[in-house]
Amino acid sequence: MRVTTMNKLLYLVPVLAYLGKTISISLEEINIPSEHLPYFFNTYPDLAKSCVDSHDCQYKSLINEKVCWGYETTCDKNNSYHVRPRCPGDHRGWVKTKEAQYDTFYTQADFGYVKEQIQELMVMCEATYPQDSSLECSKYLRFCRGRNLMLNFHGLVGRGDNLRYKMDILGPGQIGGYCQVYSERLMKEAEHMSALQSWAPEFVNFVKTSKRPIQDGMCDIVINKPTYIMKLDATVNMYHHFCDFFNLYASLHVNSTHPSTFSRDNHILIWETFTYDSAFKDAFKAFTVNPIWDLKKFRGKIVCFRNVVFPLLPRMIFGLYYNTPLIYGCERSGIFHAFSKHILHSLNVKLHIRENNKVRITLLSRGTTYRTILNENEIVERLMQVKGYHVQRVVYDRTVPFTKQLEITHNTDVFIGMHGAGLTHLLFLPDWAAVFEIYNCEDPNCYADLSRLRGLKYVTWQNKTKLVQQDQGHGPGGVSHAKFTNYSFDVEEFLRLVEICAAYVRNRQDFKNFIAASTMKNSHEEL
Repeated sequence: MRVTTMNKLLYLVPVLAYLGKTISISLEEINIPSEHLPYFFNTYPDLAKSCVDSHDCQYKSLINEKVCWGYETTCDKNNSYHVRPRCPGDHRGWVKTKEAQYDTFYTQADFGYVKEQIQELMVMCEATYPQDSSLECSKYLRFCRGRNLMLNFHGLVGRGDNLRYKMDILGPGQIGGYCQVYSERLMKEAEHMSALQSWAPEFVNFVKTSKRPIQDGMCDIVINKPTYIMKLDATVNMYHHFCDFFNLYASLHVNSTHPSTFSRDNHILIWETFTYDSAFKDAFKAFTVNPIWDLKKFRGKIVCFRNVVFPLLPRMIFGLYYNTPLIYGCERSGIFHAFSKHILHSLNVKLHIRENNKVRITLLSRGTTYRTILNENEIVERLMQVKGYHVQRVVYDRTVPFTKQLEITHNTDVFIGMHGAGLTHLLFLPDWAAVFEIYNCEDPNCYADLSRLRGLKYVTWQNKTKLVQQDQGHGPGGVSHAKFTNYSFDVEEFLRLVEICAAYVRNRQDFKNFIAASTMKNSHEEL
């Protein structure tokens, strides 16, 4: 979505902020795909009205669509996000009715999860006047947001630059604000005392300050822009790092009380002293236009934040994405679909017009010690002989920019790979795609569930008599494990499983529509 400079002036909407100041926001500042704009306009009617009143607004046709994300109090299920769960599997043994099965999945794994977080929000520190501080959190302190909060980082002096996954960054009294603190309520919700499960290690230290932190000059530094403070999972691993990105996206919705939530003019502070770097760092461009901070920036300082969010964490008990307890028989999560579209939009990754109707097959080759395909060359050669396939073999390493990896993935119909973090790319496949996890290496649920959440066809190897394991596996401590060895596969069985995926793609109406649209566009260009 892009708006001209002239239009930008017309779309400014004044919104009364908590601090008593008027904030203006424009459509140009909002970072969402155009297909999400109807949901956005219905959430923020003042911004929609500014578009209606403008002669030049190009989005007027999107304003009267009666749609909602799914977590709003007035949202009818029939008007909720257009990608909704399906529950074709048996529900017996789990719940009593199909409706209960659907509702359970929706709450576990869709925008219903966001709704639950919003409904659970509790005031932990209550303001009396606009200049006061405030803090509210969801249950178990999984998500928190505050205003005019003070964080004292004097305790970081002399502790070095290797602080990660620590539960003692702050000590007693080193976080607080001027407000009425409900200490008993706060401590009751601090049960999940773990570095990546909740914000309990930080907020058990919360106190009422003697003065208003910002107004009364308690701060060495005042951060005026909204700030997201994040505790990250393993940034070298795509599966685990995207737990961070997904939960940050979900937190935008939990925090969606103001349209600026979907602006990228904010700050992100990583809760460690390591300088952030990752092969997947471009994904942060979906959330901020500013440099990523770490705690070194504020060592020895008292820092005050006018608006601060402590997002959902990557390893929460019964969290979403990691540790998700999915009910059997349901698939396709709207919030996972929306997350995929949000990242692809932000990084400007697009579908390519097709020149033919061949099924595009991408085999992700592992450049690692374990879980390589010993007869990979033979398999690729045979796949390339199939007339209806366009086959490519890729290695996603640091020599291939992450946005280029996403471009390849997003233009793939059948994505093939051994069990491993690279399969997380399935999140960014087109909706009609299929995933072939060649062998799950005795971890059957990880990528099967991720495919299920994304709403994709999933296939994996079943007949163990048609694969050969190189050896018993050399796991940590000398333990045998299927993840720590290599494999060769029966070629005919491999081709049979790929064709199951390809047939599924060919039968999808959205794939047919895309091929037809490509053909029409190509013919127009030739004319």
